[in-house]
Amino acid sequence: MPNAVRIHHFAKSGHAHRALVFAKLAGIAHEAVPVDLAAGAHKVPEFLAMNPNGQVPVLEDGGVVISDSNAILVYLARTYAPDWIPDTAVGEANVQRWLTLAAGEIAFGSCAARLVTVFGAPLDADFAISTAQKAMQKLEHGLEGRDWLVRGRPTIADVATYSYTAHAPEGNVSLAPYPNIRAWLARFEALPGFEAMPATAIGLAAE
Repeated sequence: MPNAVRIHHFAKSGHAHRALVFAKLAGIAHEAVPVDLAAGAHKVPEFLAMNPNGQVPVLEDGGVVISDSNAILVYLARTYAPDWIPDTAVGEANVQRWLTLAAGEIAFGSCAARLVTVFGAPLDADFAISTAQKAMQKLEHGLEGRDWLVRGRPTIADVATYSYTAHAPEGNVSLAPYPNIRAWLARFEALPGFEAMPATAIGLAAE
């Protein structure tokens, strides 16, 4: 790869963490570009030209600009790390199931619950915790008898679902009832290149 991709991120965004940790795990040369959300750097014209929604992460790869954390994972895997995404229709469909969970029940569950506890966000904490528990049950079932979500090695399905699951306890979502998840988190964190996000990381202005 002649030039490193650029990943615009916020250190306390679990969504941005997906993109960054995947680049590290897959050995993709990249430049991490911090975005100062507190100073409104995500709302300046230059940033909005890359993502009109004013959210992190945003990927730049030459003339290619991609927003949305899951879309970034797909692009990076297809372009630079094909071992992280299946090459069959069935395999990719199985990955997509977990990307949908990450964008749905995990985002509205453990992510939202942490927004309430850490930032005092005006969200329904009970609904968020209930939604998170439903997501946890799906993950727990999906990991029954296997090390990874889709096949015998990690894929972007594991990357997409990791960050907000690992930090769910910060939103009063216990991982105690889910032994399969806890073992999977430990395996993920033992992968070469893994780097954790801050302990109170919350996805502000993230997608």
